[in-house]
Amino acid sequence: MINIPCVILSGGASRRMGEDKSLLPFKKFDTLIEYQHSKLSKIFNTIFISSKNNKFNFDAQLLIDESQSIYSPMIALKSILKNIQEEKVFITTVDVPFIEIDTFKKLVSYCLEYDITIAKDRYNTHNLCGVFSKSLLPLIEKLLNDDIHKMNTLIKSSSNYKEILFENDQQFANINTKDEYNKYIL
Repeated sequence: MINIPCVILSGGASRRMGEDKSLLPFKKFDTLIEYQHSKLSKIFNTIFISSKNNKFNFDAQLLIDESQSIYSPMIALKSILKNIQEEKVFITTVDVPFIEIDTFKKLVSYCLEYDITIAKDRYNTHNLCGVFSKSLLPLIEKLLNDDIHKMNTLIKSSSNYKEILFENDQQFANINTKDEYNKYIL
């Protein structure tokens, strides 16, 4: 089991989906968020869900976003790092249910050396799949004070980050639209 906490981001607007994607049925589960929570509970000792409210039909530890009106992963990350006791936290999103267990383990294995350890494949860097340190809080607050919400800016502004390359880019497939959802559930 992995000893750092894992937080599943589930507070987005789901604009491209047209409805809350975290609440859509997935595999044998009532919802995608329940699937993710169950999957990640098998490898992380502690799982939290970051959301704007408690919209879930199962027991889970929640971290409520500070901002109810702005949809920003950076604001969610700030809330998470302020409210979590541990120095490191694994961040992932509700809409990437295919990430392999070994990917989580490999990212965590590098986290002691870096403030940010994130996944990348041959096509993309996955800014919301990795380990983030509490020591980033001052930088996050500065960026937010300057109205900068891009995770890539946070990562590139950190002097101590590592991108870990993974060959299987399919594991990072997002479910953002109805077409993508239908493709993966059929």
